[in-house]
Amino acid sequence: MSLMTLEEKVGQLNQLSSDFISTGPITCDGEKQDRVRQGKVGSYLNVTGAARTRSLQEIAMQSRRKIPLLFAQDVIHGYRTIFPIPLAEAASWDLAAIERSARIAASEAAGSGIHWTFAPMVDISRDPRWGRVMEGAGEDTYLGSLIAEARVKGFQGKGLGQVDAIMACAKHFAAYGAAEGGRDYNTTDMSMRRLHEVYLPPFKAAVEAGVSSVMNSFNDINGIPATGNTYLQRTILKGKWNFNGLVVSDWGSIGEMINHGYATDTADAAKRAIIAGSDMDMESRAYVGQLIELVKRKIVPESVIDEAVCRVLNKKFELGLFDDPYRFSDESREKAIWNDPTHLEAARDMAKKSIVLLKNDLVKKLGKPLLPLDVFGSTKIALVGPLVKAISDNNGFWSYSWPDDSVRVVSLWKGVERKFKASKDLIYAKGCELEGADTSGFAAARQAALKSDIVIVSVGESGSMSGEAKSRSEIHLPGIQEQLVKELVATGKPVVVLISAGRPLVFNWIADNVPSIVYTWWLGTEAGNAIADVLFGDHNPSGKLPMTFPRTEGQIPIYYNYFNTGRPFKNDKDFNYVTAYTDLPNSPRYPFGYGLSYTTFEYRNIRLSADTINLGESIKVKVNVTNSGKYVGDEVVQLYIQDVAASLVRPVRELKAFKKVRLMSGETKEVEFLLTEKELSFFQEDLRFAAEPGLFNLFIGGSSHTSVHTSFYAKE
Repeated sequence: MSLMTLEEKVGQLNQLSSDFISTGPITCDGEKQDRVRQGKVGSYLNVTGAARTRSLQEIAMQSRRKIPLLFAQDVIHGYRTIFPIPLAEAASWDLAAIERSARIAASEAAGSGIHWTFAPMVDISRDPRWGRVMEGAGEDTYLGSLIAEARVKGFQGKGLGQVDAIMACAKHFAAYGAAEGGRDYNTTDMSMRRLHEVYLPPFKAAVEAGVSSVMNSFNDINGIPATGNTYLQRTILKGKWNFNGLVVSDWGSIGEMINHGYATDTADAAKRAIIAGSDMDMESRAYVGQLIELVKRKIVPESVIDEAVCRVLNKKFELGLFDDPYRFSDESREKAIWNDPTHLEAARDMAKKSIVLLKNDLVKKLGKPLLPLDVFGSTKIALVGPLVKAISDNNGFWSYSWPDDSVRVVSLWKGVERKFKASKDLIYAKGCELEGADTSGFAAARQAALKSDIVIVSVGESGSMSGEAKSRSEIHLPGIQEQLVKELVATGKPVVVLISAGRPLVFNWIADNVPSIVYTWWLGTEAGNAIADVLFGDHNPSGKLPMTFPRTEGQIPIYYNYFNTGRPFKNDKDFNYVTAYTDLPNSPRYPFGYGLSYTTFEYRNIRLSADTINLGESIKVKVNVTNSGKYVGDEVVQLYIQDVAASLVRPVRELKAFKKVRLMSGETKEVEFLLTEKELSFFQEDLRFAAEPGLFNLFIGGSSHTSVHTSFYAKE
């Protein structure tokens, strides 16, 4: 670094986007390549492909110090092979599968010349109106922290320097998911204890897993924009957590501190961001335009610039770019990995595990639940709905479109047709569009239903309705889709409803009146095959909800680990001077951790290694889980605790452990957990993380609403 000029140092902190695709407002100035030659660009985003990245890297090698570029991209849930959206993957509660998903995405991206992904998003959110819930792991800090670790390990593989590993980036630091009103980019205001207890742990887990970078968030938190927040970036991240990676702004967020009313102009914004610890400027041009003068005027110490530049250069060294700037731009490797069939197999496996069975009631005329479908030679199936033949929607937001998507991406129609084989007995009707009020397709939908033995209806959001800048004040099924379902149910035919979406939706009539409901999220390239696997019983669904589903928007924010009050509600009918709504039940439509199976599971005989322990000791918890149904099934066994009385109010329940177990029909397994002092600890009023003596209730079951429980006492 001593060989670099100040201008070259500042250039390393400048990240520009190409003009090909973007995730923010494009700035076209026609001078980007010249800036690269002059050493005024440290990183490019939205440049993909081995040939294209090589051509830009060749220009960087014409600069005086020949410092290679970092190529970054939003590889959120797959690259060539699109996996389920992250919220759907979280529903699998399968950490190994989630890590494998990120591993494959990294290998495909690295093969296309990409060094760095802006993932995983580890923001906790309790508000499904926020469109970016699709990009995270849901509402729970414990589950979110484990998934953050898994995704970091997946992206970074055996370590930077391997040609199939890319830099991960934990985002958005911090509390972005708590934006007021669920409105993207909005302000966040919360206590320091809630910040540390709920929103920071997934970032800490990512740092401990070795994440290479962290992205700060658009929002202000308690009045200070995250991009200029010294407490977050220097005191916590780089200080207390000893993070040695680089911190990058979100798109234009340094300049946007002017809009916040926190910075007076671009120079002031650049000063505040670099002093606070934001190392790289994504697309606001504030650093490259202002830092040189700020250093010369001694407003910003050059040592602050040096520290940021060191963090950038260290990552380029770790990636091996100084040894070979083109090591990721290998067209032969790109071609070899482009259509790897094992990646499709993994995508199908991940998609199956992400599906959540919400309802599967007994159908009287069949004498059994409708699912799995029991079809025979003469069975006719009607596939109805605006998403039956959808292609690109299956990929969801934050995904890539490729020229062969029409062949490669498996629609619901194609998946069922392959599985059912008797395509002549499949009947299709679109019924309606995703949005709008045109009912002209209802008649054809009714006719299709009447000609069939079973009706499968596919409804939900389009793939672009959830994501960044996609907040919705109303999260009911869009348009007249629920009305279409009513028309089909009225025919008297047995109906299965599939709901594809990037967030929890409200669909009360369907929940009350349709016998079988399957939440299919957006599942990616193998969506249709995975859904067909579940419908026809080749895969027994095991997904569990990573977010609470509300009955209506009036319940939001809604989450399972709330604090009790002095007047807690006792049941859904008790509205008299307790914390309750008078016009709807207090309970959610579907609780966190909920998900059915084609089989049934029973929990019995919780045993503790001791009824009383000393703080600092561990306690073993055992429970018997029996598959009491007729199908082989996987169950996510969930353990929750309640600190009954403490120096600060504690949640009614907190997830502290889970295990996914497979059980044959009639089989019983003993599932064991180990609780330590860490699981009993919480952030005290002074932000110390410690446990307190007292009574603890312990719950084990298949969702956060389980009633199977016992108790133990912890003493000093």
